Amino acid sequence: KELREKTGAGMMDCKKALTESNGDEEKAIELLRERGLSKAAKKSGRIAAEGLAAAYVSADKKVGVAIEVNAETDFVAKNEEFKSFVADVAKQVAEKNPANVEELLAQESIVESGKTVSEVLTNKIATIGENMSIRRFERFESTGLVEKYIHGDGKIGVLVELEGGDSTLAKDIC
Repeated sequence: KELREKTGAGMMDCKKALTESNGDEEKAIELLRERGLSKAAKKSGRIAAEGLAAAYVSADKKVGVAIEVNAETDFVAKNEEFKSFVADVAKQVAEKNPANVEELLAQESIVESGKTVSEVLTNKIATIGENMSIRRFERFESTGLVEKYIHGDGKIGVLVELEGGDSTLAKDIC
């Protein structure tokens, strides 16, 4: 149970890993990580056409990000762990300003230190059990303000960059 809570892996996978490692929890975690990578590699060929549009705006309203992350089914797109991952990646883009998805994937994660965004994504694929991909993002920096709006449970996302006016006007425009 402890191994499952630490890794998010399935109960039977945890049992097999503990059996193979003769009860050594650290070895079992390593086995599960390796298996997770192979599971993720097997899933990488599957089409991820469902997903979630999300947005992040900095506290000072000067930086905004809209991002699309896809999964295989809409069930995963509604999963809290997936939603949290998408929100974290949007914040990563706002704070670290990658030029494109490839650069984003190579960056060290702001949430899981010592891991790249790509490694965090691979772990999510192994844990959740579906192929996922960061499809695209846009990042605005403004001397005015940036506001966001997400419609339809994450099906459509909008960012507005506004010079003059206030947050209320920007939200109305969104």
